[in-house]
Amino acid sequence: MSSIKKYTVAQISDAANAAAIRIDSGIYHTPLIPANQASRDTDSEVYFKAENFQLTGSFKLRGATNKLRYLRENSASRNLPMITASSGNHGIACAYAANAMTLGENANSTIEQEFMIVLPTTVSPLKLERIRSLGARVILFGDETGEAELHAMDLADREGYVYISPYNDREIIAGQATIGLEILDDMQDKPVDNIFIAMGGGGLISGVGSVLKHRSAHTKIWGVAADNSAALAASLKAGKVIDVDHLPTLADGVSGGMDHNSITFPLAQQVVDEIVRCSEEEIETAFRIMALGEHQIVEGSAALALAALYKVSGQCSGQNNVILLCASNIAESTVLRLLKLS
Repeated sequence: MSSIKKYTVAQISDAANAAAIRIDSGIYHTPLIPANQASRDTDSEVYFKAENFQLTGSFKLRGATNKLRYLRENSASRNLPMITASSGNHGIACAYAANAMTLGENANSTIEQEFMIVLPTTVSPLKLERIRSLGARVILFGDETGEAELHAMDLADREGYVYISPYNDREIIAGQATIGLEILDDMQDKPVDNIFIAMGGGGLISGVGSVLKHRSAHTKIWGVAADNSAALAASLKAGKVIDVDHLPTLADGVSGGMDHNSITFPLAQQVVDEIVRCSEEEIETAFRIMALGEHQIVEGSAALALAALYKVSGQCSGQNNVILLCASNIAESTVLRLLKLS
């Protein structure tokens, strides 16, 4: 097993500055929205960083756009065949970013480069449909995202694809880190006392956490995991990357294992101050609060971050708390079930 490459929070923060310039024309600067019910319920000031309003319905577009544009800037070939693995949102983002980049060069063209996306067989049908509608080739493999990642990496080695990790990549992390820059700009003179971020492979929390630790050292970074799939949380507790069992979870966007040589792990060790784990019942309750109290429909992985605030609200009362709403790609049938309408 190769050693893990280590980056400092300052290096990722600097990379985020470059990424912000690179992706500016390809993403949406999402709003920072004051929460109504959550603020009242927790006796604090709560703000939603609404990546659920991002162009592809998730924060993943930032990292994908940064990586693809970085490759175009730094590669002699403009038609590199690419492959990635995803639980859904990263795949949507990569396909969208590839389309957008191609159309920017030739308004009459389709995706120039071959792009293959490996998804677990348990992928949300909604996410699968969106990926296919964007023209990417799809392979279904494995029961969870970690298995899909291993298969994608094997195909990359055997067939000559450029593998784009959904999290284990500096440019992916730097793209996600631009969220932190926007939060600090939009909060202006208000301190960010706490931020709650759902954890999957760690690309989001290590990127955003690096920017905040570098520029707002007092901010407490809460890493949030679903009990049913908590690879990064368990690894941070163990002090090394470990494998865990994965059960179905409403927070499917952060489910699955992680690379044993992931650069996100040492970054997460530097930035995560405390971990909160939430049950499926707690995630579902937070989803209903978002839908009925805040009038926003989000994915389970976004509701997971809010569930953590409610769980530790006594430690955050009277403070400024940011909830990173990471995505909104959720099936109508799931929404109706959670709202007890079907």
